[in-house]
Amino acid sequence: MRAHLGDQLVIESQATGAARRDGEIVGLHHEDGTPPYDVHWSDTGEVTLVFPGPDAHVRHLEQEEPTTKSDAQPGTGEADVLSTAAPPAGAPGPGDIGRRVAVERRRQELSREETADRARMSPGYLAYLEERPADPTMATLIRLADALGTTVTALRGGGADLPPGQGYALPHPQLRDLSVGECRTLLSTHGVGRVAVSPSDGRPAVVPVNYDVVDDAIVFRTAPGSVIAAAAGTAEVAFEVDHVDEALSQGWSVLAIGPAELVTDPEAAGRLTRDAHTTPWAGGERQMWVSIRPASLTGRRITAADR
Repeated sequence: MRAHLGDQLVIESQATGAARRDGEIVGLHHEDGTPPYDVHWSDTGEVTLVFPGPDAHVRHLEQEEPTTKSDAQPGTGEADVLSTAAPPAGAPGPGDIGRRVAVERRRQELSREETADRARMSPGYLAYLEERPADPTMATLIRLADALGTTVTALRGGGADLPPGQGYALPHPQLRDLSVGECRTLLSTHGVGRVAVSPSDGRPAVVPVNYDVVDDAIVFRTAPGSVIAAAAGTAEVAFEVDHVDEALSQGWSVLAIGPAELVTDPEAAGRLTRDAHTTPWAGGERQMWVSIRPASLTGRRITAADR
């Protein structure tokens, strides 16, 4: 029996009524992948040292089809080892916990080996955490947080109600302008953005709205008498949408500027209502459609600089 970090160990006795048990292999004690293994059990969440018996088999990460008994090597006296398949196209990338760990490690200029040593885990398992969607145990998170001088809450993305972008800046950020085509792609078909208006009373206002993009126009619903409705048809407005990647300290923003017009044609308004991706999250009577056809569309993106 041989395994890799992230593989699944399954214990399934042939005895009638015996319970099936499985867990993720999170630690290897031999470089060739032979037992014993540290296993994170799915039923209890505990990590224990396991010497697999004849009722155990390994399900390899991203496995598609198991080998049959006739394919297994005879004479081992152990359960069949399941075959390893190539990663499928579009395989998922790392989870947010792994990305936060990797960013914090690089920020402190620590190697995987140094971090793994501090956290009392194998470098291979740390690589698995950083590169694959994983659900490490609380004990593992505590050790990683202690090794990186941070908190479990931070590694798990806590503070969802706090303003975005409270993490550290990248050591070597790169700010670049986006093309009009890139801006249109990031606007996509719908989402949540912010409309900035200057009503006639001279008091600027910024209002979040659920928007759609139809024929290159940004459309959204509002209520009669709102500050957006009052500004429509009188002046240009600004519309902004952005995304902040807390795990990687990266993000982008797109700014559209143009006149805001009320959609007064009943057939056009009805078509927008019928085809809308979502209703306004704020609720209430918001049946008045506003359209912004951008005269200017600009954007910027922050990424790590190429070094």
